[in-house]
Amino acid sequence: MSTYHKTIGITGGAGFIGSHVIRLFVNKYPHYRIVNIDALTYAGNLENLKDVDPLPNYIFEHADICNEEQVAHLFSKYPFDGIIHLAAESHVDRSIMDPLAFIRTNVLGTGVLLNACKKSWKAFANKLFYHISTDEVYGSLGETGFFTETTPYDPRSPYSASKASSDHLVMAYHHTYGLPVVLSNCSNNYGSHHFPEKLIPLMINNIIHNKPLPVYGKGENVRDWLWVEDHARAIDIIFHKGRKGEKYNIGGHNEWKNIDLVMLLCAIMDKKLDRAKGSSAKLITYVKDRAGHDLRYAIDAAKLSTELGWQPSLQFEEGLEKTVDWYLQNQDWVLHVTTGAYQQYYTDQYQKR
Repeated sequence: MSTYHKTIGITGGAGFIGSHVIRLFVNKYPHYRIVNIDALTYAGNLENLKDVDPLPNYIFEHADICNEEQVAHLFSKYPFDGIIHLAAESHVDRSIMDPLAFIRTNVLGTGVLLNACKKSWKAFANKLFYHISTDEVYGSLGETGFFTETTPYDPRSPYSASKASSDHLVMAYHHTYGLPVVLSNCSNNYGSHHFPEKLIPLMINNIIHNKPLPVYGKGENVRDWLWVEDHARAIDIIFHKGRKGEKYNIGGHNEWKNIDLVMLLCAIMDKKLDRAKGSSAKLITYVKDRAGHDLRYAIDAAKLSTELGWQPSLQFEEGLEKTVDWYLQNQDWVLHVTTGAYQQYYTDQYQKR
């Protein structure tokens, strides 16, 4: 007889946001068994979780959510009480180059998981499928206004269209089959363990190595930045207290133009690296704007705050300094993930078990 009160499957747990959610749940809920389900694609990195790997309530399963046989095997192996679904292709630039990869993982993969829940959960009481999505499904805002939970979907990139499709699938399974679900749409995350193709870690890494800092267009696109550990806390609260069939927006209340963010990073890095003021800013290089580049995202997280009591904990400047410090102290990690050397090593380690 299991001594664990719940068994929770977390897909994409070796990724950026997923690893923070895994770490929070494994440490906060020792009476939960946490199963990390990850295919270990380029952005999935078990090195992110080496601190929780030895803990008895943590399990890693190397599996592809698009593979029905692998997913069915996991559902027969573990009595999942809940699935927290974070596995996704998430980089807009990559989606423009290879849209079918995003459709496969984000749409088909979500459908496979939903179907497994529907088949495996003979009774839906005390079960939950929690789907984590993005504010990009809403499209682009002008200079004013905010995305709310009732904002119509208007995706502009293959990435956001694939996530919008998965959102609709989740709600369709809820309305058609009665599957207990919750859904959240978050703004841009930042923090430690972020793959270096994304804006903030890319700029940090390029500044360290005196490489150009590519800024799309004039850098006037606006994003709302959310500290990844605050996002993990929000996921925890929504998973345990969110109303079934509802969606919640998660935002950091931190709107920044891309160019202003890059300039702030340059100033922080000059100070941290003991360089002359303005040295890093000279690396800024304006490049052709990205196709379908949304002008502005901004989240109204009032529903999450009012209903469930969540609030972001950090001001952006404080969180950005913490992020810079982490990357400066973990250059070996950056080298490993950018060369792919970590991936084969950790895959081999788990195959030996």
